Amino acid sequence: MASALPGEDLIRQGLRDIEQGRVSLEACLVSIGAPRLKGLGFDPGPAAIPMAEHRLYALLATEDSDSAHSRYNALIRRLVSFERAASCVK
Repeated sequence: MASALPGEDLIRQGLRDIEQGRVSLEACLVSIGAPRLKGLGFDPGPAAIPMAEHRLYALLATEDSDSAHSRYNALIRRLVSFERAASCVK
């Protein structure tokens, strides 16, 4: 698969973080998208983060509570962009 898909950097980092047991923004994002990502060949395995939507928002809020909502939405849009692009090249 091409390495220039929108958001691919986040997805690949999230997969690495999940594999290493880290809870990060990227790992939460991959966990949110896990059902669709699995179908695209990106399987986070059983270590996906539970309640990832809440964990992602909490991580963003600890960094900057004023911008957490808009940053959360931006990350979700990047996830969806990646999923759409990956489905086109699959």
